[in-house]
Amino acid sequence: MKSSILALLLTFSGLTTVFAQSKAGTDKEAYTKMITERAAKIVANLGINDPKKTEKVTVIVRDQYSNLNDIYAARDIRVAEIKEKNKDNKVERDSALAKDARTVDVALNKLHKKYINKLSEQLPDDQVELVKNGMTYNVLPITYKAYQEEILTLTDDQKKQILIWLTEAREHAMDAESSDKKHAWFGKYKGRINNYLSAAGYDLKKEGIEWEKRRKAKSENN
Repeated sequence: MKSSILALLLTFSGLTTVFAQSKAGTDKEAYTKMITERAAKIVANLGINDPKKTEKVTVIVRDQYSNLNDIYAARDIRVAEIKEKNKDNKVERDSALAKDARTVDVALNKLHKKYINKLSEQLPDDQVELVKNGMTYNVLPITYKAYQEEILTLTDDQKKQILIWLTEAREHAMDAESSDKKHAWFGKYKGRINNYLSAAGYDLKKEGIEWEKRRKAKSENN
């Protein structure tokens, strides 16, 4: 099952460009253009009819990418300084790095809350959801759909739990600094989901094989 879903997601993720926020700041003008275009593509899928609101929401999304970049760029500088300062003391180095990582997490959490509040002032909940999915390559709906197609006997409670974990993964992935790290958050939670389903008695390997057979048969019939 794990390999089947991974293969499906790679098809989609292969269409995306790695978003290395910490490196993009070397050319501010080009970077601003890039994140503005990225934000505009996300907002274009919301179906907003008011040009002024479209522009306002685009700026909010763009600024979020910029603010995330600022956090990670500053972190990279501090990390380099910590490593240089403590290059002969692994204990002190690791302790300082861990402390800095906690500082970054606090900053990301504060920024995340402010960002969602700004979006919610302009958009209804369903459109906020679309923005979140747009920032994370739609991995949540793709993966949620894949689990339901792969395991046809999932109960309502199991579907609910899967969605809860994928939603939690998305909240973290929204703030991640690159495409790989966004996908890594979902990978972490998919591991949790797979363990949960295995404990419930599902043979995930068998379910994956049967799903592949259904997909192949459907493809041949079309």
